[in-house]
Amino acid sequence: MSGFAQFPGSDVRARLDHPVIDADAHVLECEFAINDFLGQVGGARMVEKSRQRMRDSPYKFDTRTIWWGTPSGKYTGDRAMAMLPRLFKARMGEAGIDFAHCYTTNGIPGLYIQDDELRQATCRALNTMYADMFSEVRDSVSPVAVIPTFTPQEALAELEYAVVTLGHKAIMIGTEIRRPHSEIAREAPHLALFSETTRSIAMDAPFDYDPFWRRCVELCVAPVCHTAARGSGYRASPTNYVFNHLGSFATGAEFFCRSLFFGGVTHRFPTLNFGFLEGGVAWAMTLLNDIVEHFEKRNIDALLENLDPAKLDVNLLANLFEQYGNSYLTAQRLRAHPHHRAAKLERPLPFDEFADSGMKEVRDLRRLFCDNFYFGCEADDRMMSVAFNRRLSPVGAKLKAMFGSDIGHWDVMEARTVLSEAWSLVEGRILSRDDFRELVFTNPAHMHLGMNPNYFKGTAIEAQAAALLARGIPAVA
Repeated sequence: MSGFAQFPGSDVRARLDHPVIDADAHVLECEFAINDFLGQVGGARMVEKSRQRMRDSPYKFDTRTIWWGTPSGKYTGDRAMAMLPRLFKARMGEAGIDFAHCYTTNGIPGLYIQDDELRQATCRALNTMYADMFSEVRDSVSPVAVIPTFTPQEALAELEYAVVTLGHKAIMIGTEIRRPHSEIAREAPHLALFSETTRSIAMDAPFDYDPFWRRCVELCVAPVCHTAARGSGYRASPTNYVFNHLGSFATGAEFFCRSLFFGGVTHRFPTLNFGFLEGGVAWAMTLLNDIVEHFEKRNIDALLENLDPAKLDVNLLANLFEQYGNSYLTAQRLRAHPHHRAAKLERPLPFDEFADSGMKEVRDLRRLFCDNFYFGCEADDRMMSVAFNRRLSPVGAKLKAMFGSDIGHWDVMEARTVLSEAWSLVEGRILSRDDFRELVFTNPAHMHLGMNPNYFKGTAIEAQAAALLARGIPAVA
């Protein structure tokens, strides 16, 4: 956002009586370091397999991807900050951040590597590397493990290893299965890399993922989505990266969120929190309202009462055609049309499309949508204000927006001022001070505390988190 006062985040922090939690900073992995750990996991063969994949990537030919995505020039130090955890911690005070979650960069596409062996090895290598890299700074900076999910088995295996063996407390998951189109893979395997189908792991999935969701609950971790939709459909320009990037994280998050709701995951696992990063929250308010508008017309009672083809009054239609038709809109032609046979249409199964979600009335959306969903918003996102506007919500509830700096990536020009950029929304009366507290502390803390009351134990904000937890984690206001 242009025109904001660029001053150190420490100036903002000095005005606050609460900590600042960064819900979405990033680590920039060094390829040579990844290869060190990939070699440990899978040997030299796996390292070469990874290098060959990068050489063969089809996207460099048909979709414009990012040319350069990290700070440079006078901000080269910010790039180093995202590469070196100890430097990140050293600069947090000036940035005004008390605790930060560092998400993967390489793991975002790594979760969707189509080669099963390489995908699993890459995630294992990254998680092992993060546990080592961040071992000295975990009181202030938490690395986030990456969990591949092309099958429940691989998801469970890496979840167990990352959380139980390596000690990770936060996870980012693959939210969909991306595979070559089966017919192309069968008939023209040399073209398989250029085709891709997408299946959600939460809705119409080819496997049962409930054991994975159940294990997330048992291990006290909140699955977080950081999925982009670039490279397919409406975001596949060969000439313009910005065109492809705009709205891509919102689209990826919306697909997963919609899948979780209609797939009934929040209904079956009511204590499981989910995070959706870097897409903002405006899309979520739109989705929430869209669900209500569809439910009002297409809930099971409304379907049977108002949208049942068996109740089509063909005689009434024919009479109206006789009165108001013309030479080609005639009652005779109407009766000969399939409309006349509407009563014989078979109902599709399942017929109640809200059944799996557990939604019986509009107010159910508080527990099925609002309570357990958290939405990462970047500092310059003015639209985050909709999260705090109850009048926009069909259930009168706020949505849980979280501050995510995105430090390490191109859209943060200067790490030390990113918090002041968010604070400009308070100065501009777009957010209140109470909104800001929820944005930078309460909501990002509750997403994890709601799963694991000991999440911040031993950290720089242990006391403040404990005090927050003592007040309880309420349902949405």
